[in-house]
Amino acid sequence: MSTILQNLSNDLAGIVKSAEPSLVRVEARRRLPATGMVWSADGVIVTAHHVVEREDNLKIGLADGQTVSATLVGRDPTTDLAVLRSEAKDLTPPAWAAFDAQGPQVGHLVLALGRPGQSAQATLGIISALGDQWRTPGGSQLDHYVQTDVVMYPGFSGGPLVNAAGEIIGLNTSALLRGISLTIPNPNIRQVVETLLAHGQIKRGYLGISTQPVRLPEALRQQLNQETGLLLAGVEPGSPAEKGGLLLGDTIVAVENEPIRQHDDLLAALSGDRVGQTVSIQVVRGGQLQNLAVTVGERS
Repeated sequence: MSTILQNLSNDLAGIVKSAEPSLVRVEARRRLPATGMVWSADGVIVTAHHVVEREDNLKIGLADGQTVSATLVGRDPTTDLAVLRSEAKDLTPPAWAAFDAQGPQVGHLVLALGRPGQSAQATLGIISALGDQWRTPGGSQLDHYVQTDVVMYPGFSGGPLVNAAGEIIGLNTSALLRGISLTIPNPNIRQVVETLLAHGQIKRGYLGISTQPVRLPEALRQQLNQETGLLLAGVEPGSPAEKGGLLLGDTIVAVENEPIRQHDDLLAALSGDRVGQTVSIQVVRGGQLQNLAVTVGERS
């Protein structure tokens, strides 16, 4: 038994050592620095949005002990991701895990790594859940997520979650929901990072409304096969919603024939690819169903 544990211990230490060259320190806030990961050999770094509290005097601590300057390429608050470009060259990108049938599974052992100081730090846990469509009341959203039981020590946000093969599963964040350790999977990271590198920002749809879920009348519940819709509690003057004819007191029940039962459904319907497009929004007005054509704006 002691040999088994010793081998496991050595393997875990080996995983940390293999990932360490891709692990950087991010100095972008007053308090304890955070962690980031090398994205490309030419100096691109990916980290958590919430740890980048300033946009100037950014510093990156490298694995070899050097500290170099960096600039902010762009950020996406809704996925808590930020991209920096450092002055460093010839960096070592990590190995990224595949998300397929052989990919991360609930129960797999994982390591969360951080470099808030000079050296790498690690904590061990398991994957406790895999899921889709993570939404928070504050507007943060992930198309997919990995939930773990790892302890997120101070400064670990922006660092990697690593599997038993030494591959990066995703980026850890403690900001999306207090008390829950979430990891942004690498396919999502790639999509956001590539967009930020190309455009400097992520498009998000915008209507200019405030809403609250309401229970639909019995007849409509049976007709639409859904229990709730979104009551418009506010419509901003000059907004896409007002221009499209949405009125205070309307209840949104569908966008492009997709049911809208709660605010999360509406956020998912207002994806970046719909910015500038005219969509069909079905509402309940005066007890009757109506379809309105609304051109989706872009959230600033």
